[in-house]
Amino acid sequence: MTVTQQEIENRLWDAADELRVAMPEAQYSSVVFPLMFWKYLSDTWEHQHELFVAENDGLLEELSVEEAHEIEYRDYQSFEIPLIHPGTVQERRASWASILATITQPGLGQRVRASLQAIETANPDKFSRLFGSMTWTSEEVLSAEVLAAVMQAMDRTPKMHEGNMSHDVLGGAYEYLLKRFSDGSGTRAGQFFTPREVVELIVEILDPHDYESVYDPTCGSGGMLIASAGFLKARGKKGYSLQLYGQEAVADTAGVARMNLFMHNLTEFQVEVGDTLKEPRFKKPDGSVAQFDVILANPPYSLKWKPWTNDPRALGGVAPQSSADWAFVQHMIASMDPKKGRAGVVLPHGVLFRGGQEAAIRRRVLDEDLLEAVIGLPANLFYSTSIPTAILVFRAPGTKVQERKDGVLFIDASRRYTKAKNRNLLAETDIDDVVTAYHSNFNADGDPVDPDGEGGLEARFVPTPEIVANGYDLNIGRYVKHAAAEQGDLGTLIDAYNIARAERKKAEQRMLTVLADAGIEGFDE
Repeated sequence: MTVTQQEIENRLWDAADELRVAMPEAQYSSVVFPLMFWKYLSDTWEHQHELFVAENDGLLEELSVEEAHEIEYRDYQSFEIPLIHPGTVQERRASWASILATITQPGLGQRVRASLQAIETANPDKFSRLFGSMTWTSEEVLSAEVLAAVMQAMDRTPKMHEGNMSHDVLGGAYEYLLKRFSDGSGTRAGQFFTPREVVELIVEILDPHDYESVYDPTCGSGGMLIASAGFLKARGKKGYSLQLYGQEAVADTAGVARMNLFMHNLTEFQVEVGDTLKEPRFKKPDGSVAQFDVILANPPYSLKWKPWTNDPRALGGVAPQSSADWAFVQHMIASMDPKKGRAGVVLPHGVLFRGGQEAAIRRRVLDEDLLEAVIGLPANLFYSTSIPTAILVFRAPGTKVQERKDGVLFIDASRRYTKAKNRNLLAETDIDDVVTAYHSNFNADGDPVDPDGEGGLEARFVPTPEIVANGYDLNIGRYVKHAAAEQGDLGTLIDAYNIARAERKKAEQRMLTVLADAGIEGFDE
């Protein structure tokens, strides 16, 4: 039986919707994804077991239990669903079907937790810490009645294995739930889900190749890593050949990422848990951070952090305690392979012009010619914030193409969007046009050689001396005409605001003086 994308998405959402009586939508993922992945593992294991039995029917009678086990796990199974309490009257397999058969018995949450933990223990190389904290298995967090309702609803989905549905369908269903949770729950879910079209744009700009390494230091649910493999697959290349690496601060979210990667049939990955700025998990033998071909990230914006005291990543200085934006950039720069490393990061516009310590870092980055492009995106693209953001693209020292040396490409795509219910969207044509602008040649004035002249997209290559003359300010409005007209120069706007505020205070003071002279009191400034 072939399962359609729509069918599995609808049935999985029905299962998630059973949680509405127990928790806010932002928390659905912590329950639904472990259950969904457990069912996928169980269905896959049982399917492979049935194949093993069917293809070795006559041979099984001649084999011992140990010999049969060795053949099955050598030739058929890629992971183990172990037995719990083997050899006793309580023996059962840590499978979905086994627990579903006892769903009305007391202690459902405990049995589910024991099964998931047993799978992690039996497959330490693949599934260690995969299912997260599993706090939802506690009766105090989620009642047995609700948990049973979710499982029964999810059991109405078709069998989740390769004989019944492709990994494209399975991975698509997983992404559908990620997006659905983010659409309906705002900031909390949006923290680990970057809109697909933004991810697609960054991946196309960075252009990963077969057998390269791809790293996301704030990987969330793993979307950027998966999109990198999908980018190659869509072009008939070997997406499975990428070596994928990610680090995520929240253990449950890291588990979501691992499950997401498996659902997309990607197995060459390593996702670690920890604070990337404080404790980067990927290191060389000498203790320095590991380096990768492609680095891409959407880190938490303006995160308060504990600044480094003595860290080799602190290129140009240390980012202020009030915002770790440039610290994430510094980490990504340190993580670029010296021969072909490139990085793309989404950040708020403040990184382009804020002063103090951030200005010092920005100056060093520009002096070393590491920044290749600044791409201004429309406002309200993200689930967690409505502010406009920009993609900053970096290249390892000395690796820019000749035409891009000693300068920065500015692309203003702020007008390229489609309005939707909860946020703005980038269409495929928007993405294609930005990528085309990124790859364009530019004349002596910095303008595209072959501009299309329409579509609300502007680009200009700006030599470094011009940026230096502007005090290393990267505000897009300084360099692109429409952005300047639309946004105004931020410094000018701030000056105008301060002048207007001072004039207002003077006017109020004159008014109060006139009122006081007239004997009218009781007005406060």
